Amino acid sequence: MFDASSQTLKDFAADDKFVGGDLPGFFGVLHTWGRQIQYHPHIHYIVPGGALSKSDHKCHPSRLNFFAPVMAMSEVFRAKLRDALKNAGLLNVVDPDIWKTGFNVNCKAVGDSDNSIHYLAPYVFKVVISNSRIIKVENNMVFFKYKKSKSNRFRTMSLDVFEFMRRFLQHVLPKGFMKVRYYGFMSHNSSIPLPEIASLIQMAYGFFIERTMPEKKNVFIGPYCPDCEGGMVLKASIITYVESDSGFI
Repeated sequence: MFDASSQTLKDFAADDKFVGGDLPGFFGVLHTWGRQIQYHPHIHYIVPGGALSKSDHKCHPSRLNFFAPVMAMSEVFRAKLRDALKNAGLLNVVDPDIWKTGFNVNCKAVGDSDNSIHYLAPYVFKVVISNSRIIKVENNMVFFKYKKSKSNRFRTMSLDVFEFMRRFLQHVLPKGFMKVRYYGFMSHNSSIPLPEIASLIQMAYGFFIERTMPEKKNVFIGPYCPDCEGGMVLKASIITYVESDSGFI
């Protein structure tokens, strides 16, 4: 799924009709469960609105409210996933009718990325169900609460203990499996430094680059300690009076 979906994004980003950059940058987070802890693998991607071009070394911005057509992306992703399963020798374990239905690919502008990152961040370490959602375990049944999509009202579902365990264990990933993956100029293999990428994006969108003056450092003027070379600070003065024939000195 990662390979098929990431390559789909790269293909549409490289198309001049949409973005026209052959080096996009994005990252994806794998999410394997639904609200009733059923097996529902899908990947959330955060994609900047544009891509770099290796040919002209510029950032090509996408339209502000559009990256690529979802229907076309759905068909391409379905074909790539089918080919990947076939090459892996797994196509025979998939119901053939699944390839006759449309795949759900959603792509929309969200403006500032803070909300997207805030939504996805918990899933990096989150498990399929928290203890707070489990209401009780009674008569070999597990009762837990959940919310339907686009609803804030809690509902209650009950599952046989073994069915609950089966659903829970479906979401335990293999050891070493990377559920967060980076692509394009966000990949650790990218040869373009991030400051350079930021500059190219700023030039493409006409951002104003604020120039900051170097921070002024306080320069100590005064005597220094001969041992540590630190600045010496006057704490007190001692005045001594000495009597002489002419008076006090």
